[in-house]
Amino acid sequence: MGNCHTVGPNEALVVSGGCCGSDEKHYIYGGWAWAWWCISDTQRISLEIMTLQPRCEDVETAEGVALTVTGVAQVKIMTEKELLAVACEQFLGKNVQDIKNVVLQTLEGHLRSILGTLTVEQIYQDRDQFAKLVREVAAPDVGRMGIEILSFTIK
Repeated sequence: MGNCHTVGPNEALVVSGGCCGSDEKHYIYGGWAWAWWCISDTQRISLEIMTLQPRCEDVETAEGVALTVTGVAQVKIMTEKELLAVACEQFLGKNVQDIKNVVLQTLEGHLRSILGTLTVEQIYQDRDQFAKLVREVAAPDVGRMGIEILSFTIK
């Protein structure tokens, strides 16, 4: 006996196992999949956009001035098969809050390190450029987790 699983556009279904002891995984989003209940394992992962608010308190700038900076980031798991597989390897079985916490810590780490290289004037005069720098520096790290930064702004 098997079950038909439908998946909405904002979640992915990962089906592993199957006939002849196969370890192959199938990734389905916005569709349906058939899974044998006794030999297949199915798990879901959210593809919803996640809003994060990275915050760094009392971080010293290049001049030694302590600042508190808060940003807003929109991120989501990528759906390209290889990148979705990477995200599933990292996060399958974790809830959305766990995923958000990992990405938030990564963004805050990059935000903190960039703050230490800039002057107060550089940070305040061009917030958009500062936010762009954080996004560009953080993107490869979160990308290796199968996560895409859709937007990042400084409050």
